[in-house]
Amino acid sequence: MTLRELRPGQSALIHEVDANQPGVVRLMVLGLIEGVEVQYQNSAIGGDPMEVSVFGTAISVRKQQADCFQISPISPNV
Repeated sequence: MTLRELRPGQSALIHEVDANQPGVVRLMVLGLIEGVEVQYQNSAIGGDPMEVSVFGTAISVRKQQADCFQISPISPNV
């Protein structure tokens, strides 16, 4: 599953990053790295870019770049 597939309010752990796509290294510098928990917050009209929260900071990610982040969804505690 990739970051693009997250739904509003859903959280996930990043477990792999493909840094070959332009702009992905910049997102990694902002905190989108392996082992980090992200949460989908919102998106622009049309869904691109999407906004994710990392360490309490909102980061906008284009869908094309979001495909470079492999994630594992986190199940909510019930």
